[in-house]
Order: sequence, then C-alpha cells, then structure tokens
Amino acid sequence: MHTFFRFLSRLSFQSKINIGLALIIICFGLLLGFMSHAISSRTVLSETLKRGRTLAVNLSARSAESILSMNFLRLTVLVSEMVQIGAEKDVVYAFIQDRHGQVLAHTFREGFPVALRLANQVQDDQPFSIRLLDTSNERIYDFAAPVMLDQTRLGTVRVALSYTAIKASIDRLMWLIMGVTAGATLLALLGGSFFARTVTRRINALRSSAEAVVKGDLDVQVSSVLDRNCWEIMNCRETRCPAYGDRQRRCWYIAGTFCPHCGAGGFPDKVDSCLRCPVYRRNVGDEIQSLAGSFDYMAWALKNHIEELRLSQQNLARQKQLLKTILDVTPDLVALQDEELVYLAVNKAFCRHLDREEHEILGKTDFDIYGPEQADQSYHEDKQILLTRQPLSKEIMSKGGKGKKWHHVVKVPVVEQDRIIGLLSTARDITVVKQYQEKLIQSQKMEDLGRLAGGVAHEINTPLSIILGYAQLLLKDIPAEDPVAQDVALIEKQAQACRKIVADLLNFSRSTEKTHAQMDINTSVREVTALVEHIFRQNRIIVIQNLDDQIPPISGDKERLKQVWINLLNNAADAIGSDGCIQIKTKLCAHRRRLVVSVADTGSGIAEEDLNKIFEPFFTTKPVDKGTGLGLSVTFGIIKDHGGRISALSPVPSEYMDVYPACEGEPGPGTVFFVELPLEGQTLPDDECIEIPKKPEAETEN
Repeated sequence: MHTFFRFLSRLSFQSKINIGLALIIICFGLLLGFMSHAISSRTVLSETLKRGRTLAVNLSARSAESILSMNFLRLTVLVSEMVQIGAEKDVVYAFIQDRHGQVLAHTFREGFPVALRLANQVQDDQPFSIRLLDTSNERIYDFAAPVMLDQTRLGTVRVALSYTAIKASIDRLMWLIMGVTAGATLLALLGGSFFARTVTRRINALRSSAEAVVKGDLDVQVSSVLDRNCWEIMNCRETRCPAYGDRQRRCWYIAGTFCPHCGAGGFPDKVDSCLRCPVYRRNVGDEIQSLAGSFDYMAWALKNHIEELRLSQQNLARQKQLLKTILDVTPDLVALQDEELVYLAVNKAFCRHLDREEHEILGKTDFDIYGPEQADQSYHEDKQILLTRQPLSKEIMSKGGKGKKWHHVVKVPVVEQDRIIGLLSTARDITVVKQYQEKLIQSQKMEDLGRLAGGVAHEINTPLSIILGYAQLLLKDIPAEDPVAQDVALIEKQAQACRKIVADLLNFSRSTEKTHAQMDINTSVREVTALVEHIFRQNRIIVIQNLDDQIPPISGDKERLKQVWINLLNNAADAIGSDGCIQIKTKLCAHRRRLVVSVADTGSGIAEEDLNKIFEPFFTTKPVDKGTGLGLSVTFGIIKDHGGRISALSPVPSEYMDVYPACEGEPGPGTVFFVELPLEGQTLPDDECIEIPKKPEAETEN
C-alpha cells in the first residue's frame, strides 16, 4: 500500500485528473438506473398528457350537437361519464362552456369555482391547450379543447387530470430503480472521496499556508520534508554549499549552490539546467509538489523583500526626518512648489515669516497667501523661470512691524528626467549685511568728510587767529565806553565761537595720541562739575552729584574723558535752558566687570526717531547757531577708544531722576545718557548693567 501511495504521489497532476474522470464515468454508469427512471417517468407523463388531450378532444366532438340543441341534460351526462371513465380516478373534473364562456355543465358537487373559467383559454385555430394549475388542494393538468362546427366556435370543453396521481405512479417507479442503484452509488462515492482526499490534501495545505501568509506569517513550509537531498544522492561533501544539510528546500530553489551542473543565479533561472539532474528527477514530484515548492520559495523571497523594504523605509524615514530637521533649523526661508505653483513643502522659517501654520500654506498658491499685487508679480516671475529654465537671484526689501528687512531670494527650477516638476525658492535674511554695508558706506563718507573738515579747519584757523588777535589788540586800544569797543567785542566773541567750531572739526578729524593712565572717575567728574557749576547757576540749573565711592581706579585718558563729561553736561544744560536739574551718577557693577556714569536732565528730551541718529557726525537737534553736531560724535569716539559704550534714553526713567522736588520750574521728559566703561584689565561684556525699560538706543560696543 505504501508503494502504491508513493507511486500515486509521483504521478503528474494530469494523471490524477484522468483517474478521477474514470471514476466519475464508472459512477455515472452506476447511476444509469436513475437516468432510466427519469426517461420512463417522462414517458409515463407524456402518455398521460396524450390521454388527457384525447379525452378533451373526444368530449369536444361528442358535445357539439348537444350544445347546438341546448340539451343540458345530455351535456351533464357527457361530463359525468368523463369523470367516471378514469381507471385510477385520475380525472378531477370536466365541464363545458358556451362560446361566451358560460358554464353549461360541470362535475363539481359544491358549486363551480369561478376562477377556472379563464384559467386555461384556447384559440379557435388551436386543437387543444394544456396548463398546469395549482389549486389550494392539489396540482392538476387542465386540458382545454374548442367545440367547433365547421368554422364556427360553439364552446369549450375542459378536462383536468390529477398531477398527484401521476406523480404517485412515477414515485413508485423511482423508488424501485433507486433502491437497486443505491449500493452502486455508495461505492462510487467512497471511491471518489478516497481519491479526492489524496489530491486535495496538499492543496488544502497550500490554502492554509496562503492564509498564514495573508495574516503575516511568512515562515511557512508546504512542501514535504526530503528523506534524501542533493548531497546524499550525489555523494557531495561540500559542506559550505548553501544547500548542504537543508531538508526543507529543494536545491534548485537555492542560489549559489556549488554543483558544477547548476546554472548561475537563482530560481527560476537555474531550473533549466536542473531538468536532467538525478536530484531533480527524484525530488521534483508532481505539479502540486512543484507548486508547493514554488510557494515556499515565494514566501521566503517575499519575506526577504519585505525585510529589505522595511529597512529601506526606515532609512527613508530617517533621511526624511533629517532633511526636515535641517530645513526647519535653517534660518533661510525654503519653499517647494509644483509646476502649477502650488506649495508642496515649506520649512518653519517660511511659516514664521508669513505668520501662518504649515497646513495653512500647503496646497495653496501665492494668490491665497499674499496680496493681489505681490501674488501677480510672483506668478509671472515664477512662470518665466519654469518656461526658460533659468534660475533667478535677486534682493528684495520689505517693510513690516519690525522695520525694513532685506532678503536675498534664489529661485531655481526642479528638473527630473528633462522635465520640470516644480520650483524651489530660498530666501536669506541679509538685513544685517545691508546694515553693515550702509554703515561701511557711511563710515567711508565720514572718513572723507573728516579729511575734508581737517583740511578746511587748518585753512580757516590761520586767518581766524589773525582776526581774533587784531580784535583783542583793538580792544586794548579803544576805550571800553566807546561804541566801537562793543562792536569789536562782538567780533571777538564770534571769532571765539568760530575757533571752537574749528577745534571741534580738528578733534573730529585728527587721530590724536592716546595717553592712558590710572585715574579716578569720581575725581574726573567732580573737577568737570566744579568747572561748569557756577555757569549753570546763572540759568538756575542745579547739578546734583551721586557718586559711588566703591569705584576703583581705571585706565584711561583723563583729559579726553573730561571732554566727555563736559559735552554731556553742556548738552543737558542746553536741553534745559533754564530752571532745571542735572544729576550725574556713578555706579559700580563689580560682578559684571564695569562701571556706569549716567547724566540725566529735566530738559525737553529727544524724539524717539532721533535717538538712533544723535551720535552721527553733524546731526543736531539744536538751532543752526547753537551747535555743530560734532559734540556727541566726538564723545562717541572717545568712549569707543576706551573699550566702552554710550547710549541714551528719553524720557528719563523715574529711578534715574529722583530729584525733581529739588528743581525749580516744570520738569520736561528729559534725557539720560549712559556711559559704560570696563574695569582695569577687563573687557566689556555683552549683557547690560542698566536694568531699565528698553528703548531704541544708539550704542557702540567694543
């Protein structure tokens, strides 16, 4: 039996189908009796229907004369005889109708059922009509035949045969035949089931494995385990061969085997070289076995492919996240649009620039984001880039709540396989670069202006000294009460003013030698305050000193720093005019390695838009005959040379002017200047020692 099953398992799938068909033919032979019964049943039914037709036609012929003579008694006898002639009482009813459908005679004892009148109608040119009717009690065959006299329709006769009686005869015949053939049918079913199980066993295994694969289990094994594989059949000792010791897979599914007869590559390329191999002929099996082996290979290849895809997906996800991180971290504005200029991707800097969320930008165009004018300009510009494939580089300036901003914009078409698929735009904030450019240009202008001012000052200084000298000589010779003396004194005063302007120009343009030495800031402030205090009193201006005694000596140019204090005090007095206060204050920030000198006044203050300009050369808020605009510029340079910085605030915060009650007159908003200087051996840190509300300020850092 084992040999038979082994032989059966090696048969081709076509042989198994042939055996199955032979068994089916045998089974059909055993079922010939059932077919005979069917034929005989149809014959019995056919003969019964012929008998019904004959009865209806005979009744039609016999009733023509009685209908014509309206002999109802004769008609009743005819239909009654028709019911009684049934050998097996299979005639259910009979009745006769006139040509108008009225019933002339019938065999019903409990009254004629009206529904039967039109249940089966026959035409004049039809010899008869048969219909299978279903009453509430049984099914019947209704036969209708016209009663004709020559070409004239006299009426209709109806005869019904019981289908139940006919079926009872057929059933008796069927049970006789089925009883004879039941044994043969059972044997055929057992044989078919036996062979079907053999054929479908591995197909069911394939189905189960396919369901496991669908559920995600790719470690399936459908093909049977080999009792002898290639290394045993071929007496191979190549233990390094990937097929060696593998009893699950056939060697022709394994790539890279060492057998000299194997083709290069893997399945299915190498199968052609294995067709004549004894290992293949022994282990190949039938079509189902080949299908099972191919299914195992498919599951193995699919598992490896899915693993590769998973690794590739992880790698792509990492690269995508890395790219997104890089784009989001970069301060440049980056955006990608498709060929229809719809936004596909933007980075966080782009979203912050537009003050929108990413989902509010993606899928939109410039017309949905910008104003009509800007969107139209960008649209035509971008379309030109896509048509010409030429990148665009430009600088644009925009104004917003944070002032003027500059961006360097670069737009390039994205090309894939010689086809433009989109547009990549980047915009870099170059506001700081532009500001440095402006400062560099301004510095160059100031340098040239300084040289010009120095030259002009030298040329003017000589004749101005002569004018001043002769004016002073004239004053000595002319009596003081002479009106001419007053005119000469006016000449001397204005010449002195011009001399001061020339001195400021020379100080602005000249790079003097710096002499730094140990000095006391408080002493320097006291000396300057004592120098100007008596002059300020004439205009009822009080100078209040609030000096920190803990300030250590610093390294600096004493005379140049005195010039800083004089300039700041004079500017404060000019801003007050008369009736006001000036507070000069020093403070030590030891933990931040600096000292701060503040000069606050109760004057008219400085407009906010002018705070960024007050340290520029020749900028002044004073009348034309009151200032040159060089004082704060010179002060700015001196503080910068000392490694410090100077800034201003207006109006004055209350904590820097707490002496208003001591002042006469109505105080104005005022201005406070802060001078920060590093301590000995230190550099000025970036953080501020001045803890006050931030205002726009002009300052310089070391």
